[in-house]
Amino acid sequence: MSGQLFCISAPSGTGKSSLVKAILAQDEHLRVAVSHTTRAPRPGEENGREYHFVSQEQFVEQIAQGQFLEHAQVFDNYYGTSQEQVNRLLAEDLDVILEIDWQGAAQVRHLRPDMISIFILPPSLAALEQRLRGRGQDSEQVIAKRLSKSQDELSHYPEFDYLVVNDDFVQCQQQLLSIIASLRLRQDKMSHRQQNLLQQLLS
Repeated sequence: MSGQLFCISAPSGTGKSSLVKAILAQDEHLRVAVSHTTRAPRPGEENGREYHFVSQEQFVEQIAQGQFLEHAQVFDNYYGTSQEQVNRLLAEDLDVILEIDWQGAAQVRHLRPDMISIFILPPSLAALEQRLRGRGQDSEQVIAKRLSKSQDELSHYPEFDYLVVNDDFVQCQQQLLSIIASLRLRQDKMSHRQQNLLQQLLS
């Protein structure tokens, strides 16, 4: 039996990373697949925790070796998810979250049609801009670039299984946990985990 693979996608500034951290803290059976990236670490980030930070040369070599479940170029940087890491966690019957954009989600969906995808929407474009500026991490040029790309990202919402609006953080967090809990109650998952109970009930 293996765990369930999820992906959570959202435009930059929607609060995806904060939400994922919050649900990981509440669910001991959840893990996040730590992506590889060629971008520089932001203040407070650690290699192997937020991302595996690698050079562009290393990343290109890993692509050639087929090590990534998905990879994409976003804002002049590369991002990718290790196949080995995801398969190892799923084999341990853990549910795995991929924090990836719509491009990565499309690649994974092609290889893993069993993946469940969730798209987080901002309550408005004005709120999205306010959140980007409030982070204090990006230049005006980068903020403008992110905002211009947001609507293109948002247009891909029909490709996802679930849509959640991050207007109220706690409510959004509970909705994500509810989606994950509902998938664990599917017959194919529960019949494996509750084999002994089912045998007793039917004997």
